[in-house]
Amino acid sequence: MTYDSSPIAAIATAPGRGGIGVVRVSGKNLAPVIKAVCGLKEGAELKPRHATYLPFLNTDGSVIDQGIAIHFKAPQSYTGEDVLELQGHGGPVVMQMLLNRCLEAGASIGLRMAEPGEFTHRAFLNDKLDLAQAEAVSDLIEASTEAAAKSASQSLTGAFSKTITDLVDRVTQLRMLVEATLDFPEEEIEFLEKSDARGQLKKIRESLEHVFLQSAQGAILRDGLNIVLAGQPNVGKSSLLNALAGSDVAIVTPIAGTTRDKVTETIQIDGVPVNVIDTAGIRDSEYATDEVERIGIERTWSAVEKADVIVHMLDASRGPTRADEEIASRFPENVPVMRVWNKIDLSGHRPAIDRLPDSTHVYLSATDESGMELLREELLRLAGWQQTGESLFLARERHLAALKAARIHLENASLHAASNDQSLDLFAEELRLAQERLSSITGAFTPDDLLGVIFSRFCIGK
Repeated sequence: MTYDSSPIAAIATAPGRGGIGVVRVSGKNLAPVIKAVCGLKEGAELKPRHATYLPFLNTDGSVIDQGIAIHFKAPQSYTGEDVLELQGHGGPVVMQMLLNRCLEAGASIGLRMAEPGEFTHRAFLNDKLDLAQAEAVSDLIEASTEAAAKSASQSLTGAFSKTITDLVDRVTQLRMLVEATLDFPEEEIEFLEKSDARGQLKKIRESLEHVFLQSAQGAILRDGLNIVLAGQPNVGKSSLLNALAGSDVAIVTPIAGTTRDKVTETIQIDGVPVNVIDTAGIRDSEYATDEVERIGIERTWSAVEKADVIVHMLDASRGPTRADEEIASRFPENVPVMRVWNKIDLSGHRPAIDRLPDSTHVYLSATDESGMELLREELLRLAGWQQTGESLFLARERHLAALKAARIHLENASLHAASNDQSLDLFAEELRLAQERLSSITGAFTPDDLLGVIFSRFCIGK
């Protein structure tokens, strides 16, 4: 990703037809673009932060479209630079013509196409947003549920950043106290007692655990849960997918091996996005009807390896079989497994959950949908979802990694504070490392190569 100071332009609205489309330009000295595209007379200007209805002009003076032009002067703009937004009709051809016209008019000032995420990256560089807020912009756009959108919006307003910053400040304050005592080793024990360093550290660790819980729950909202349905052919995997989705998204027939490839449907359970993946029925390759089915079975095992929860489907009308046991023996040990006994309408079982020490069993019927609510609740529980009643932070994997690392450093600091030799130098170093990892969440200690990865995943125009 290129980060120079050249003015940039892009279509800021989603591809396709729409009532309104927006072309966004950001940089210094946008006067040539404004004058040419908006047809302003010599000396005339757009009133900053006011919408002006006017024609957008082509090179020969013909009208490309008519719409609204808004000029945001630096630093009062999204990027912190001068920004021009042209709002016209949302046809893809019209938008492309308008963008090309802006690039042509801005050639003299080096105007170029923006790269993915470059507008938001400039907002970060110009201190309009910190890194966690910048990521929240993308999360808000990509939110798949109302709960996820609310959490992303909260992070965008700075709630997550403020919580992290408060933690950093508390770690920094304790670190300053520790380092101030390093030159007076004879007073180390007295320092620890008078400043209640151990007590301060304990409270910081408790706060970090609380933030981590909120963030881990928010990560589930952001990424969703990958639930893989696995089992023998004709145990009702596709029927269960249809029952969860509320529509016929998978083909259901009495013929074994109907599902040849993965079928994925995203649903919501209590506002949590859940990616339910139906897979090809598993059986010995010698019984597979053709090469397509064998490939489908291989892909089933690939999906199982990446699952958050494995739903092992079994036929309640015939009970467990040796083939079921062989399938279960191949499941990865680090992934929660739920045994779902389908077809209780044929077996006479009642809908129920049986939580055993080593496994959870759910009895249901995908055909008449009895027991489905029990399944939904159990899926969220096994995946680690908890209804805390608190606002959640829509955390990313890197946020969780930073929080985990900070937790380890604070744990090490606690050990040094409790040691007999009172190793204050090691205590201070662990606090420094914890401070650095926490600060990386908001971007204070984030390397440039990581910034490139983060912003390159944004859409162009944002």
